Amino acid sequence: MIDCPCGKHKIPADTKICAYCGQLILRMNATRRINASDEDDLTPRWGTARLTGKMTLVLQVRDVDQRFRFDPGEIQQITLGRKDPDTGESPEVDLSVANAIDLGVSRRHASIVRKDTASLVIVDKGSPNGTYLNGTRLIPNQPRILRDGDELRLGRLVLHVFFERA
Repeated sequence: MIDCPCGKHKIPADTKICAYCGQLILRMNATRRINASDEDDLTPRWGTARLTGKMTLVLQVRDVDQRFRFDPGEIQQITLGRKDPDTGESPEVDLSVANAIDLGVSRRHASIVRKDTASLVIVDKGSPNGTYLNGTRLIPNQPRILRDGDELRLGRLVLHVFFERA
């Protein structure tokens, strides 16, 4: 026999609910209550979303020695994609040299848009092979906040995002 949590009744050890007062009997496999000291490990680990005037936006193409740098004060919208072979028109971030066509990058694949003075968002432009932010596929035309340290994947081409001090 064990004591009911209310402290008034003795009940069998295998009981799940006290027959006298209706109390739920919690076992060792119940959710553990977190103490204040445990909360130190719950701090978010992702990078900052603030891109100030003293920083530079850097897009690093993985496996290729190519970096694109942008002054945050000049960013309104940056198009990511590849050169149009018919017209010769290129986006601000032309990924053609990184084998973009074979990796599924569209001509106008995605855009980085300045939301306010200190934050950026990434928007998929309805590309057939998708845009992924840290492994999650974006819904076309739905902006998502871009942070320092994020990984963007356009089709199968991977870019790393950094906010570097100028």
